Amino acid sequence: MFEYEGRVFRPPSEAYSLIVQVTIGCSHNKCTFCDMYKEKRFRVRKLEDVKADFDEARRMYRRVDRIFLADGDALMCRPEHMAEILRYIKKLFPECERVTSYGSPASILCKKQEDLNLLHELGLEMIYLGLESGSDEVLRRVNKGETADEIVRAGLMVKEAGMKLSVTCIAGLGSLELSEEHAVKTAEALSRMKPEYIGLLTLLFELPTPLMRDWQEGRFYLMNPIEIAHETLILLEHIDSDGSIFRANHASNYVNLAGTLNRDRDAMCQRLRQALEGKVKFRSESFRAR
Repeated sequence: MFEYEGRVFRPPSEAYSLIVQVTIGCSHNKCTFCDMYKEKRFRVRKLEDVKADFDEARRMYRRVDRIFLADGDALMCRPEHMAEILRYIKKLFPECERVTSYGSPASILCKKQEDLNLLHELGLEMIYLGLESGSDEVLRRVNKGETADEIVRAGLMVKEAGMKLSVTCIAGLGSLELSEEHAVKTAEALSRMKPEYIGLLTLLFELPTPLMRDWQEGRFYLMNPIEIAHETLILLEHIDSDGSIFRANHASNYVNLAGTLNRDRDAMCQRLRQALEGKVKFRSESFRAR
Protein backbone atom coordinates (compact mmCIF):
# COMPACT_ATOMS: atom_id res chain seq x y z
CA MET A 1 0.00 0.00 0.00
CA PHE A 2 1.43 3.36 -0.97
CA GLU A 3 1.43 6.18 1.55
CA TYR A 4 -0.66 9.32 1.27
CA GLU A 5 0.80 12.38 2.98
CA GLY A 6 -1.64 14.31 5.18
CA ARG A 7 -5.41 14.53 4.96
CA VAL A 8 -7.18 13.43 1.78
CA PHE A 9 -9.31 16.00 -0.05
CA ARG A 10 -11.14 15.29 -3.26
CA PRO A 11 -14.34 16.40 -5.03
CA PRO A 12 -17.47 14.43 -4.07
CA SER A 13 -17.67 12.98 -7.59
CA GLU A 14 -14.23 11.37 -7.09
CA ALA A 15 -15.35 9.22 -4.16
CA TYR A 16 -14.60 5.98 -6.01
CA SER A 17 -11.55 7.16 -7.94
CA LEU A 18 -7.96 6.06 -7.48
CA ILE A 19 -6.31 9.06 -5.80
CA VAL A 20 -2.57 9.58 -6.27
CA GLN A 21 -0.59 12.62 -5.11
CA VAL A 22 1.22 14.33 -7.96
CA THR A 23 1.86 17.35 -5.78
CA ILE A 24 1.69 17.80 -2.02
CA GLY A 25 -0.53 20.55 -0.66
CA CYS A 26 -1.68 23.74 -2.37
CA SER A 27 0.61 26.22 -4.12
CA HIS A 28 -1.37 29.23 -2.82
CA ASN A 29 -2.69 27.96 0.53
CA LYS A 30 -3.53 31.48 1.76
CA CYS A 31 -7.31 31.71 1.34
CA THR A 32 -8.71 32.91 4.67
CA PHE A 33 -11.76 30.60 4.56
CA CYS A 34 -9.85 27.37 3.84
CA ASP A 35 -8.35 24.92 6.36
CA MET A 36 -7.21 22.36 3.77
CA TYR A 37 -3.53 21.48 3.33
CA LYS A 38 -2.36 23.70 6.21
CA GLU A 39 -0.15 20.92 7.58
CA LYS A 40 1.62 20.51 4.24
CA ARG A 41 4.41 22.37 2.45
CA PHE A 42 3.67 22.61 -1.25
CA ARG A 43 5.96 20.65 -3.51
CA VAL A 44 5.92 18.62 -6.69
CA ARG A 45 6.58 14.93 -6.14
CA LYS A 46 9.38 13.20 -8.00
CA LEU A 47 8.23 11.44 -11.12
CA GLU A 48 9.64 8.10 -10.01
CA ASP A 49 7.68 8.30 -6.73
CA VAL A 50 4.42 9.02 -8.54
CA LYS A 51 5.04 6.17 -10.96
CA ALA A 52 5.80 3.84 -8.04
CA ASP A 53 2.38 4.63 -6.55
CA PHE A 54 0.70 3.83 -9.85
CA ASP A 55 2.67 0.60 -10.09
CA GLU A 56 1.44 -0.40 -6.65
CA ALA A 57 -2.14 0.51 -7.55
CA ARG A 58 -1.91 -1.62 -10.68
CA ARG A 59 -0.86 -4.59 -8.51
CA MET A 60 -3.73 -3.94 -6.10
CA TYR A 61 -6.65 -3.31 -8.44
CA ARG A 62 -7.88 -5.40 -11.34
CA ARG A 63 -9.74 -2.45 -12.84
CA VAL A 64 -9.39 1.31 -12.37
CA ASP A 65 -12.08 3.35 -14.11
CA ARG A 66 -11.25 6.79 -12.75
CA ILE A 67 -8.14 8.52 -11.46
CA PHE A 68 -7.93 11.78 -9.51
CA LEU A 69 -4.55 13.51 -9.42
CA ALA A 70 -4.08 15.12 -6.01
CA ASP A 71 -3.37 17.28 -4.00
CA GLY A 72 -4.95 20.71 -4.25
CA ASP A 73 -2.94 21.87 -7.22
CA ALA A 74 -1.54 18.99 -9.27
CA LEU A 75 -1.73 21.12 -12.39
CA MET A 76 1.01 23.38 -11.03
CA CYS A 77 3.73 20.94 -12.08
CA ARG A 78 5.51 21.57 -15.37
CA PRO A 79 3.58 20.54 -18.51
CA GLU A 80 6.20 17.96 -19.47
CA HIS A 81 6.04 16.47 -15.94
CA MET A 82 2.26 16.13 -16.10
CA ALA A 83 2.46 14.83 -19.68
CA GLU A 84 4.78 12.00 -18.60
CA ILE A 85 2.39 11.06 -15.78
CA LEU A 86 -0.57 10.98 -18.19
CA ARG A 87 1.36 8.83 -20.65
CA TYR A 88 2.23 6.42 -17.83
CA ILE A 89 -1.43 6.23 -16.77
CA LYS A 90 -2.49 5.46 -20.34
CA LYS A 91 0.11 2.69 -20.56
CA LEU A 92 -0.59 1.17 -17.14
CA PHE A 93 -4.39 1.62 -17.00
CA PRO A 94 -5.73 1.32 -20.56
CA GLU A 95 -9.21 0.72 -19.13
CA CYS A 96 -9.26 4.08 -17.30
CA GLU A 97 -12.17 6.21 -18.51
CA ARG A 98 -11.36 9.52 -16.82
CA VAL A 99 -8.42 11.39 -15.30
CA THR A 100 -9.14 14.61 -13.41
CA SER A 101 -7.41 17.15 -11.19
CA TYR A 102 -7.91 20.31 -9.19
CA GLY A 103 -6.50 23.32 -10.98
CA SER A 104 -5.86 26.66 -9.32
CA PRO A 105 -6.23 29.75 -11.53
CA ALA A 106 -2.48 30.35 -11.21
CA SER A 107 -1.60 26.82 -12.29
CA ILE A 108 -3.69 27.24 -15.43
CA LEU A 109 -2.68 30.79 -16.30
CA CYS A 110 1.04 30.01 -16.08
CA LYS A 111 0.63 27.57 -18.97
CA LYS A 112 0.34 28.14 -22.69
CA GLN A 113 -2.87 27.11 -24.38
CA GLU A 114 -0.99 24.46 -26.35
CA ASP A 115 0.23 22.94 -23.06
CA LEU A 116 -3.34 22.47 -21.89
CA ASN A 117 -4.34 21.16 -25.30
CA LEU A 118 -1.62 18.50 -25.07
CA LEU A 119 -2.61 17.46 -21.55
CA HIS A 120 -6.16 16.92 -22.74
CA GLU A 121 -4.94 14.89 -25.71
CA LEU A 122 -3.01 12.71 -23.27
CA GLY A 123 -6.09 12.00 -21.17
CA LEU A 124 -6.72 14.83 -18.70
CA GLU A 125 -10.50 15.04 -19.01
CA MET A 126 -11.70 17.52 -16.40
CA ILE A 127 -10.42 20.30 -14.12
CA TYR A 128 -12.02 21.36 -10.85
CA LEU A 129 -11.62 25.14 -10.49
CA GLY A 130 -12.47 27.22 -7.42
CA LEU A 131 -14.12 30.51 -8.35
CA GLU A 132 -15.49 31.06 -4.82
CA SER A 133 -16.90 34.49 -5.83
CA GLY A 134 -17.23 36.66 -8.90
CA SER A 135 -16.79 39.78 -6.77
CA ASP A 136 -13.27 41.17 -6.80
CA GLU A 137 -13.87 42.73 -3.38
CA VAL A 138 -14.88 39.38 -1.87
CA LEU A 139 -11.90 37.70 -3.53
CA ARG A 140 -9.60 40.38 -2.13
CA ARG A 141 -10.99 40.03 1.38
CA VAL A 142 -10.55 36.25 1.42
CA ASN A 143 -7.07 36.50 -0.16
CA LYS A 144 -7.93 34.30 -3.14
CA GLY A 145 -4.96 35.65 -5.07
CA GLU A 146 -6.67 36.36 -8.40
CA THR A 147 -9.39 38.61 -9.76
CA ALA A 148 -12.66 37.31 -11.16
CA ASP A 149 -11.49 38.13 -14.70
CA GLU A 150 -8.33 36.06 -14.18
CA ILE A 151 -10.30 33.10 -12.87
CA VAL A 152 -12.75 33.33 -15.77
CA ARG A 153 -9.83 33.45 -18.22
CA ALA A 154 -8.38 30.31 -16.60
CA GLY A 155 -11.69 28.52 -16.91
CA LEU A 156 -12.05 29.47 -20.56
CA MET A 157 -8.52 28.14 -21.26
CA VAL A 158 -9.57 24.79 -19.80
CA LYS A 159 -12.62 24.69 -22.04
CA GLU A 160 -10.63 25.79 -25.06
CA ALA A 161 -8.38 22.78 -24.50
CA GLY A 162 -11.42 20.51 -24.79
CA MET A 163 -11.53 19.56 -21.11
CA LYS A 164 -14.66 19.66 -19.01
CA LEU A 165 -14.77 22.37 -16.36
CA SER A 166 -16.25 22.02 -12.87
CA VAL A 167 -16.47 25.28 -10.91
CA THR A 168 -17.21 25.79 -7.22
CA CYS A 169 -18.45 28.90 -5.46
CA ILE A 170 -19.35 29.56 -1.83
CA ALA A 171 -22.61 31.06 -0.58
CA GLY A 172 -22.18 33.49 2.31
CA LEU A 173 -18.53 34.24 1.56
CA GLY A 174 -19.17 37.98 1.21
CA SER A 175 -21.20 38.12 4.41
CA LEU A 176 -24.40 40.20 4.48
CA GLU A 177 -22.51 43.38 3.55
CA LEU A 178 -21.54 42.09 0.10
CA SER A 179 -24.21 39.41 -0.31
CA GLU A 180 -26.00 40.87 -3.33
CA GLU A 181 -22.77 41.84 -5.10
CA HIS A 182 -21.37 38.39 -4.38
CA ALA A 183 -24.47 36.71 -5.86
CA VAL A 184 -24.76 38.89 -8.96
CA LYS A 185 -21.05 38.95 -9.81
CA THR A 186 -20.70 35.21 -9.23
CA ALA A 187 -23.63 34.62 -11.58
CA GLU A 188 -21.93 36.85 -14.17
CA ALA A 189 -18.61 34.97 -13.89
CA LEU A 190 -20.32 31.59 -14.20
CA SER A 191 -22.32 32.84 -17.18
CA ARG A 192 -19.10 33.86 -18.92
CA MET A 193 -17.45 30.48 -18.34
CA LYS A 194 -20.51 28.28 -18.83
CA PRO A 195 -18.84 25.32 -17.10
CA GLU A 196 -20.16 21.81 -17.51
CA TYR A 197 -20.62 21.59 -13.73
CA ILE A 198 -21.33 24.20 -11.06
CA GLY A 199 -21.10 23.33 -7.37
CA LEU A 200 -22.43 25.76 -4.78
CA LEU A 201 -21.23 25.23 -1.21
CA THR A 202 -22.23 27.24 1.84
CA LEU A 203 -19.66 28.79 4.16
CA LEU A 204 -19.15 26.72 7.29
CA PHE A 205 -16.55 26.90 10.05
CA GLU A 206 -15.21 23.70 11.63
CA LEU A 207 -11.43 23.94 11.94
CA PRO A 208 -9.54 27.20 12.68
CA THR A 209 -9.02 29.60 9.78
CA PRO A 210 -8.33 33.36 9.67
CA LEU A 211 -11.93 33.97 8.59
CA MET A 212 -13.23 31.84 11.45
CA ARG A 213 -11.15 33.94 13.84
CA ASP A 214 -12.67 37.10 12.36
CA TRP A 215 -16.13 35.63 12.99
CA GLN A 216 -15.29 34.66 16.57
CA GLU A 217 -13.94 38.15 17.26
CA GLY A 218 -16.91 39.92 15.69
CA ARG A 219 -15.28 41.16 12.48
CA PHE A 220 -17.22 38.82 10.18
CA TYR A 221 -20.94 38.01 10.14
CA LEU A 222 -21.91 34.44 9.32
CA MET A 223 -25.18 34.52 7.39
CA ASN A 224 -28.21 32.54 8.58
CA PRO A 225 -30.23 30.07 6.45
CA ILE A 226 -32.81 32.66 5.37
CA GLU A 227 -30.11 35.09 4.26
CA ILE A 228 -28.28 32.34 2.39
CA ALA A 229 -31.51 31.33 0.62
CA HIS A 230 -32.08 34.94 -0.46
CA GLU A 231 -28.53 35.15 -1.78
CA THR A 232 -28.80 31.86 -3.66
CA LEU A 233 -32.07 32.98 -5.20
CA ILE A 234 -30.40 36.14 -6.52
CA LEU A 235 -27.57 34.09 -7.98
CA LEU A 236 -29.94 31.74 -9.80
CA GLU A 237 -32.08 34.61 -11.08
CA HIS A 238 -29.02 36.25 -12.66
CA ILE A 239 -27.21 33.23 -14.09
CA ASP A 240 -27.29 32.32 -17.77
CA SER A 241 -25.28 29.14 -18.25
CA ASP A 242 -27.36 26.92 -20.48
CA GLY A 243 -26.45 23.25 -20.15
CA SER A 244 -24.50 23.57 -16.90
CA ILE A 245 -25.31 20.92 -14.31
CA PHE A 246 -25.98 22.84 -11.09
CA ARG A 247 -25.62 21.24 -7.67
CA ALA A 248 -26.15 22.71 -4.22
CA ASN A 249 -26.67 19.40 -2.46
CA HIS A 250 -23.44 19.33 -0.48
CA ALA A 251 -23.61 18.65 3.27
CA SER A 252 -22.84 22.34 3.90
CA ASN A 253 -25.98 23.56 2.11
CA TYR A 254 -29.16 24.49 3.97
CA VAL A 255 -31.45 23.66 1.01
CA ASN A 256 -30.66 20.90 -1.48
CA LEU A 257 -30.84 22.01 -5.10
CA ALA A 258 -30.09 20.00 -8.22
CA GLY A 259 -30.86 20.64 -11.85
CA THR A 260 -29.60 21.59 -15.27
CA LEU A 261 -29.40 25.23 -16.25
CA ASN A 262 -31.21 27.04 -17.65
CA ARG A 263 -33.94 24.42 -17.96
CA ASP A 264 -34.44 23.80 -14.24
CA ARG A 265 -33.64 27.28 -12.93
CA ASP A 266 -37.29 28.23 -12.27
CA ALA A 267 -37.92 25.00 -10.36
CA MET A 268 -34.84 25.55 -8.18
CA CYS A 269 -35.84 29.17 -7.56
CA GLN A 270 -39.31 28.01 -6.58
CA ARG A 271 -37.82 25.56 -4.06
CA LEU A 272 -35.87 28.42 -2.48
CA ARG A 273 -39.01 30.54 -2.29
CA GLN A 274 -40.81 27.65 -0.61
CA ALA A 275 -37.98 27.42 1.93
CA LEU A 276 -38.30 31.14 2.62
CA GLU A 277 -42.05 30.63 3.13
CA GLY A 278 -41.41 27.78 5.57
CA LYS A 279 -42.71 25.08 3.22
CA VAL A 280 -39.29 23.43 2.80
CA LYS A 281 -37.16 22.79 5.87
CA PHE A 282 -33.60 24.06 6.10
CA ARG A 283 -30.95 21.51 6.96
CA SER A 284 -30.23 21.50 10.69
CA GLU A 285 -26.86 22.87 11.78
CA SER A 286 -26.12 19.55 13.47
CA PHE A 287 -26.27 17.80 10.08
CA ARG A 288 -24.17 20.30 8.17
CA ALA A 289 -20.57 19.43 7.34
CA ARG A 290 -17.78 20.50 5.05
